[in-house]
Amino acid sequence: MSKPRQERIIRTLIADDEPLARRGLELRLAGEADIRIVDQVGDGAAAVRAVSAHAPDLLFLDVQMPGLDGFATLRAIPAQQMPLVVFVTAYDHYALNAFEANAVDYLLKPVDDSRLHQALFRVRETLDRREASDHRARLLGLLGALSGRPALTLGEALEAGGAQDLRNPDAPLAIRDGARTVRLPRASIRWVDAAGDYLCIHTDHETHVLRASLGQLEKRLDPMRFPRIHRSTLINAARVSSLRPHLNGEYFLTLDCGQELKLSRSYRDRLALFK
Repeated sequence: MSKPRQERIIRTLIADDEPLARRGLELRLAGEADIRIVDQVGDGAAAVRAVSAHAPDLLFLDVQMPGLDGFATLRAIPAQQMPLVVFVTAYDHYALNAFEANAVDYLLKPVDDSRLHQALFRVRETLDRREASDHRARLLGLLGALSGRPALTLGEALEAGGAQDLRNPDAPLAIRDGARTVRLPRASIRWVDAAGDYLCIHTDHETHVLRASLGQLEKRLDPMRFPRIHRSTLINAARVSSLRPHLNGEYFLTLDCGQELKLSRSYRDRLALFK
């Protein structure tokens, strides 16, 4: 006799600055046998930390939060850690077209039971089809669209820098941001991560979204200073403050800003750069 199919447990994080809204979602989700709430937080910075600590499969994310709002929170989460995201918003006019094109789903406050069940159905479908990586790519595209500055291709972004030698450690990385040209000092870059056709350059002050592959940018950077530590992540080696072993030959690197990133087993030869 075959064994019954084991139900997938969907590890879930709720991020909302309103305690009553968090409690309301908690009560509604209590009847879902496959949903396990791993944490609830009230601001964006705490959400970023909770994603790193709990590795949730699903994030219910309030768009309007003090400090880091929902979109700034997404920019701060490394692509390799990005869960599926269902946005929660009190404003039905707030970028709904972008949500529909790029999010798993969105919920309007107060949350309606039937809409929540529909969102959970879409979450389960996405997980069953193993489309989480495609979802991450769409989220990066969403961040570019909502910034009002469509994501540039890598060629367009670097064009503003002229014919500089981009492997020169003293040359800034030039990014065209709308009508401005932003020259990023190499030391200000913390890490770069990618999903699909998009990548994010995380700096001390903001995150820039480009339409490019990680491999394209990798060719423009000194591999000793910006080694790849995961198939979707480059890191500024000078910004690593500590490392600790994880499972199966993997490590976690902690940056000087406190962000943790995984060094996968396939890139263990990079360890010597951080010791």
